[in-house]
Amino acid sequence: MLLLVGGLELTTKTNDKIRNLAIIAHVDHGKTTLVDALLKQGKVFKDHQQVGELIMDVNPLEG
Repeated sequence: MLLLVGGLELTTKTNDKIRNLAIIAHVDHGKTTLVDALLKQGKVFKDHQQVGELIMDVNPLEG
């Protein structure tokens, strides 16, 4: 895509695989658990990559 910004031509790459997602829920209703599952199921990580049980939450009390 070619953009004109302030008289300058800028080229941008488009990525059709990017998706925005909003999760709205009360405290302790599984938002982090849901995101962890979506990341794993969406194959965000490589097969050989070591991924722990908790991806988004680093608080030891949450495990």
